[in-house]
Amino acid sequence: MKWIKAARLRTLPLSLAGIIMGGALSYTNEFNPLIFWLCIATATAFQVLSNFANDYGDFAKGTDNDNRIGPTRTMQAGLISKNEMLTALVLTSIISLALGGYLSYLGTQLMATKYLVLFLVLGMASVIAAINYTVGKNAYGYSGLGDIFVFVFFGLVGVLGSKFLIAGGLNWIEILPALSIGVFSVGVLNLNNMRDEHNDKANSKNTLVVKIGLNKAKVYHYFLISSGVLFLLIHTLFTFCSYWQLLFLLPTYFLIKHLRVVQQTTVNKELDSELKKVALATFFCSLLYFLGIYLSC
Repeated sequence: MKWIKAARLRTLPLSLAGIIMGGALSYTNEFNPLIFWLCIATATAFQVLSNFANDYGDFAKGTDNDNRIGPTRTMQAGLISKNEMLTALVLTSIISLALGGYLSYLGTQLMATKYLVLFLVLGMASVIAAINYTVGKNAYGYSGLGDIFVFVFFGLVGVLGSKFLIAGGLNWIEILPALSIGVFSVGVLNLNNMRDEHNDKANSKNTLVVKIGLNKAKVYHYFLISSGVLFLLIHTLFTFCSYWQLLFLLPTYFLIKHLRVVQQTTVNKELDSELKKVALATFFCSLLYFLGIYLSC
């Protein structure tokens, strides 16, 4: 049970949103179900690795303490020791690399070798990024760079990488759904950082929110959420063939309500319950986008 708690399975819908979107973009092409499910498995492994690393890194740096808002993490609660978590990090890194390597091989076996090399490098980069967010002296999450890495790996790599592997190619217009998932994912991180602003500042975790302040972070958040919807809408207009494709707009009702809560909130702790709303809205946007394309074909 303690390892399930450490894996933080509630974070999986957000990490899978990009893969589902990549699958949606592949559906009218050469959709490969095996590659799709391997992408799902690989993304899950990377997310669990990231969660283990965050548990370890934030505890080691003293950021996970009694002042932290949100669920108590396993090392903070004394459920998992340092050595146990280090062992788990090694094992999940090996599993992630193995899945990523097999996925890269299957997805590029009919292509030039350079594509296999590219995806192997991306797989290694994903493992390094998952660990170095909070672990080590140069943890980028403590330098305000988390937003960039989340945007790249959850959005661009997650959507475009999975689409390329599943269908064997890309179209320039597909950058729009990738941008959408990217900014939605950054929105979840930004919410997390707004919630933890005071504790992060006290522990020298210089997130973007700590650097720019809560008011500017809220404006930034409005931009992230609204542009995420806009990118998907523009892509739908460019590829429109049925009104079923507008199904993805249903979760925007909850996103609008969410933005009102963010605007009115003056106590950072109150933002905690909003995290899952944005994560689930992102997941269902992707799922409904896939359903809309399925029903339109």
